[in-house]
Amino acid sequence: MKNSSKFKSFESVINVNSMVRFSFLILFSLLFVNCKSAKVSKHLENSLNSNFFENQFTGLMVYNPRTKDTVFNHNAERYFTPASNTKIFTLFTALQYLPEKVPAFKYAVHQDTLIVRGTGDPSFLHHYFKDSTALEFMKNYKAIKLVTDNYANDKFGPGWAWEDYDMYYSPERSAFPLYGNVLSISSTGDLNTYPEILKPQATFTSMNKRRDFNENNFYYKLTRKDTIEVPFVLDTTLVKQLWSDLLPGKVEFIPYSTAKTDQVLYSIPSDSLYKRMMHVSDNFLAEQILILTSSTVSDTLDADPIRKSILENQLKDLKQKPKWRDGSGLSNYNLFTPLSFVQVLEKLYDEIPRERLFNFFPAGGVSGTLKNWYAGPNGPYVFAKTGTLSSASTLSGYLLTNSGDVLIFSFMNNNYNTSTNKVKEHMQAVLEYLRDNY
Repeated sequence: MKNSSKFKSFESVINVNSMVRFSFLILFSLLFVNCKSAKVSKHLENSLNSNFFENQFTGLMVYNPRTKDTVFNHNAERYFTPASNTKIFTLFTALQYLPEKVPAFKYAVHQDTLIVRGTGDPSFLHHYFKDSTALEFMKNYKAIKLVTDNYANDKFGPGWAWEDYDMYYSPERSAFPLYGNVLSISSTGDLNTYPEILKPQATFTSMNKRRDFNENNFYYKLTRKDTIEVPFVLDTTLVKQLWSDLLPGKVEFIPYSTAKTDQVLYSIPSDSLYKRMMHVSDNFLAEQILILTSSTVSDTLDADPIRKSILENQLKDLKQKPKWRDGSGLSNYNLFTPLSFVQVLEKLYDEIPRERLFNFFPAGGVSGTLKNWYAGPNGPYVFAKTGTLSSASTLSGYLLTNSGDVLIFSFMNNNYNTSTNKVKEHMQAVLEYLRDNY
C-alpha cells in the first residue's frame, strides 16, 4: 500500500509537470504570435503613414478567418469609392439567387407560338460565350411573341459617366441582350463585324470616336489593328433589325401578355458567367447578373429591390451598410468600407469550397486583371478583385502567406494625384510583406 501511494504521488508529480510544460508551450506560442502580429501591424502602419500615402485617402483591413483575429485595421470603417470591387457584392448576390445554370428566358407555349419574357441573360450570342441555346430553342416554333415591358431599370446606371457612351465597358442594360449589346469590329483590310448584319453601318475614320452619340453609326480608326467593342443604341429599329436577321418573319414584339410564363429555359453554367465577370472585370456581365437575379423572384426585371433585399437579409449583419447603386462599380455614387468587403469575403470563404471560390478571382501573375501583378516566387499568392476609376484603386480578396495561413484583405485607395501604377506598386509591396512575414 505504501509503495502504491508513492507511485500515485510520483504519477501526480509527472502529470503536474506535464501540465506546466503544456501551459508554458501555449503561453510561449501566444506570446510569439502576439509579438509577430505586433511586428507586422507596426510595419504596415509605418508603410501607410509614409510620404507616399500622405496625400491620398487609404484604408486597409487584414483578417485571419482561421483565428477570427483582425491582423490590421487602418481606416477600415471609413467609406470609399470601391470601383469594380463592387462586383464582389454582385457575385455574393448571384450565388444566393441563381441556379447552377443561367435562366435564358421564361416562356409559355400556345400551339405553335412561343411567348417569351427575357430574364436579362447576357450570354445570348455574346462575343465571348457565343451561346445559342435560346436561338436553337426558338427555331422550333412558327411564331415568337417577345414581351417588351418587363424591364424596370434605366438603360444606364446612376452616376455613370455620359462620355463613356461609346466605350466597350459601358453597354446599355436590357431585358434580352443580344451579342453582349455591343458591335465587335476588326479590320483585315476590310471591316469585319459581329454581328455581320451591322457591317453597312460601320466605317473607317481618322477620329477617335467609335459611335455617334445617339445613333448606331459605328467607326473604326484607320490606324487600329485590334478588335474593338462598341455599345449599341438599343432603339426599336435596331432590335427589330437584329431579330429579323436571326429569325426572319417569326418575331413579334408585344408590350405585355397575360400568359403565365412559368417555364424556364437554361443556358450556360452560372460559374462561367461569374468567372468571366470577375477575371476581366466585365461591367456588362455584372449589371446583367443583378438583373438575372431579379428574374428568379419576379417577372419584372428590377435590380434595385434585389440589392435592398440582400442588404436587409443575407447581409443584415454588416457593420457599415454600403451605399450600393449598381452591379459593376461604374457608379461614383457607390460607397463601401474595407470592413464590409472583408465581411462578405469571409461569408464566401465559409460557404464555398476554396478551389471553386478562388477560381472566381483573378490569380496574381497568372490571370485576368492580376496577370501583370502580384506574381509569387512559387505561384499565385493573391486571389482578388481589382477596382479602378479616376483616382480610385482598390483590391479585395484572399492572400496566401508563406506560413500557410489564408488572410482576407481589402485595400482601398481614393483621391490620389499620382499614377495608378504607382499606387499598385506600393500596394504590392505591402502585400508581399504580409505574405513573407505573417
